[in-house]
Amino acid sequence: MNGDWLLLGRDGRLSVYLPSDDAALWRAERVPGGAWEEPRRIGGDQRLHPGFAVGRGTDGYTHLAAWRPTGTGTATLVHSTHFRPLLAPLDWQPAGHPNKQGDRTGTPAVAVDAQGRAHLFVRNGGGGMSMLAQKEKGGWDPWRDLKGRNVQEAPVAVTGRSGLVDLYAAVPGGIMHWRQEKPGARPVPAEGTDAPVRPGTLRALATSDENTTLFFTDDDTGELCAWRPGEKAVPLVAAAGPGPVSAVRCEIDGHDCTLLAQRSAAGRVVFAAYPTEQEAVGAAWTESGPALPADAMVSLALDADGRLVAASLSPSTGQLLLTRRKDEPGLALGAWRSV
Repeated sequence: MNGDWLLLGRDGRLSVYLPSDDAALWRAERVPGGAWEEPRRIGGDQRLHPGFAVGRGTDGYTHLAAWRPTGTGTATLVHSTHFRPLLAPLDWQPAGHPNKQGDRTGTPAVAVDAQGRAHLFVRNGGGGMSMLAQKEKGGWDPWRDLKGRNVQEAPVAVTGRSGLVDLYAAVPGGIMHWRQEKPGARPVPAEGTDAPVRPGTLRALATSDENTTLFFTDDDTGELCAWRPGEKAVPLVAAAGPGPVSAVRCEIDGHDCTLLAQRSAAGRVVFAAYPTEQEAVGAAWTESGPALPADAMVSLALDADGRLVAASLSPSTGQLLLTRRKDEPGLALGAWRSV
């Protein structure tokens, strides 16, 4: 999955979005903080290729994008909207192909602007990036070629606190960045940076009214780094595992902090926190929970009360574990529980 898959709905319930063979599933709390529904399939019997993208708008609606096979060697992107956790998502609707037709071209990414419009991004057949955006009154604008070359897996999109969308993609030896200059506008190439990015490790977070911060693993040093356009990338801590981190802003003992989580190579979930946008302070990992399967992923969210929730998911076993922060100083977490 590309994006945060543990999300808070507008009715205060948490949802998780799960991969399963040729489908995407979702589960939701029956009541905020309570027991969970069993997994349900999104889009009925429609088959999907593996790998889908998730994005949440400020309105609490979740948007999903995936590839659906249409024939031998051909596929189309499809999109669904999920309005409330206990209400079934809309059926998958065709969103087209960045090259009009053909096979899958890359993993999609999704961001939702301040007006609630989904923006779908995907690598095109030429190795650059393409975008499809919803119209404010329904329907889609035409596919737009954002240019670029040799884009690697997987790009990430994020909506800043300004409501404008940023897109980041790794390329050989660096990071490309596109940014909206006004609502509804096509994102245009903006300042990138040179960095040996480990493919598949990008994760972006809105960290202030002005900035989004991109996290990635340096492929030469193995360090987890943070980068904001206009600044230099700062190494934070040695990456604990091979994939991207999950990141969320939360208050810890009265301080605005950025919390990171990752499944470590040793198998447990690790957490690290530091004052938001003060990467020079550094960070250190703390282990939590049981040992997890090698394919386990981690996601972070805040619940309706603003309390930190962490989830781990193993697609191969279907094991979903959750923990919540305790009402104690520091970052004290409760026991991990199977959902």
